[in-house]
Amino acid sequence: MPNQNQEPLNVLFITADQWRGECFSLLGHPMVKTPNLDALAKDGVFFRRHYANAVPCGPSRASLHTGMYLQNHRSGTNGTPLDARHTNWAKEVGAAGYDPVLFGYTDTSMDPRFAGEDDPWLLTYEGPLPGIRPVCMMGTWPKPWIEYLKRKGYDTPEDIRFAYGLRRDGPDYEDGAAHPRPLVYPQKDDDTSFLVNELMSYMDGAQAKKTPFVAHLSLLRPHPPFVAPEPYNAMYDPAEVPGFSRKATPVEEGEQHPWLAHQLTKRLYRATANEKQLRRLKAVYYGLMSEVDVELGRLFAHLKATGLWDNTLIVFTSDHGEQMGDHWLIGKCGYFDASYQIPLIVRDPRAPAAARGRFVDRFTENVDVMPTMLDFLGLDTPVQCDGKSLIPFLEGREPARWRTEAHWEYDFRDPTDDEAERALDLTLHQCTMNIIRDEKFKYVHFTKLPPLLFDLEKDPGEFTNRATAPAYLPVVLNYAQKLLSWRMNHDEQTLTHISLTEQGPVARTAERW
Repeated sequence: MPNQNQEPLNVLFITADQWRGECFSLLGHPMVKTPNLDALAKDGVFFRRHYANAVPCGPSRASLHTGMYLQNHRSGTNGTPLDARHTNWAKEVGAAGYDPVLFGYTDTSMDPRFAGEDDPWLLTYEGPLPGIRPVCMMGTWPKPWIEYLKRKGYDTPEDIRFAYGLRRDGPDYEDGAAHPRPLVYPQKDDDTSFLVNELMSYMDGAQAKKTPFVAHLSLLRPHPPFVAPEPYNAMYDPAEVPGFSRKATPVEEGEQHPWLAHQLTKRLYRATANEKQLRRLKAVYYGLMSEVDVELGRLFAHLKATGLWDNTLIVFTSDHGEQMGDHWLIGKCGYFDASYQIPLIVRDPRAPAAARGRFVDRFTENVDVMPTMLDFLGLDTPVQCDGKSLIPFLEGREPARWRTEAHWEYDFRDPTDDEAERALDLTLHQCTMNIIRDEKFKYVHFTKLPPLLFDLEKDPGEFTNRATAPAYLPVVLNYAQKLLSWRMNHDEQTLTHISLTEQGPVARTAERW
């Protein structure tokens, strides 16, 4: 805990689900307006080349919360249990005397070896992160929000999972309406506003008790369903949204690689065939972002009004991005930047963190978030972590060593369905890919399928695979070796720095790069 003679330090860790990294007005986005997050960045640091380490939600959040690459935490997809032996930021701050709390969800799949047969958390991948105290648990089944809506006199669906996407009756944009249909509930009572209100109430109580807090606000939006309340459903005109980065047809797109061709046969991605519907989804996606921005602005104003602004670390990021029609894909998957490049804004209130308004162009990753929060609180980073603290950047310093590439993984195995294995002639354990990406090239290595190489300077849209082009063969070899070295350097290391000797165990930690 902080020294009782000093002002207590708080942490507010915010995730907005499925937020593409370029969608900020301060980055010059042609449409999305984010004035409150822009202001946070101007009072903090914006990490312009920040990447998720995995998709979808479960494995990405496992990396975010443990500071570990997927190759080490091994929670490969939604529903893959997170090994109970791993620590995480909530356990670490809890051991230091804090009460880590959750508003939203962490998508953590429980380790079944440490649960009873009738444990309800074995029936969902949306369990709480071990060590965290859910104050307002949301997710697919948003029970606290539904109870709130009922108290306010609203009708709610019998299956509460549908509340997020319950739209008003009438035609939609692709059927001739001027705007996408809005959510049936008003913005002041929707899920985003509700969660922010619950968090502010909690912070007021903690402040009244003079208790420091470490709170995780995990917002669903702009994640699907792409349904926004008024006025955000009509904030952006579907006819005016930027176009889609893709080949002329899904068939032509799929010629890039067998995995992509297979992915484009799946029902979810055929939704991109209706141009007006896709434009409607994109406009609402942007509207949901702007609503999140407004609600966070309200939260930041509350922090300032209550005196918490000057002793609270604020971290804003996402778990992954969104394809939104690019390469004929919807959702998050594969190797394209749109699924992995995400925002990261960090505001450190302390005087040494003087680098306000700075843009950092070094490669950062979600595994860096846990070490940063622990460092802020004066706590050590566990040996398991593959990331490093970003505090030097916040203080205007350049670390002596820092990564020169970003790395992520995609595990597309499905223990409940062998469709990909049959289509691509793979085993369950061969349904994986690893990606390494720097300023010039992106290399994608599959366990069994052919590799990919993109020349990002000539082909920023990632359309042309140059892995078999003779002029690029030395580059392929170089990046394949880089990727192998990266994985070797980040193999699981829990006990590797310890040796048992006649004098007892001797430990010596070292930098990862």
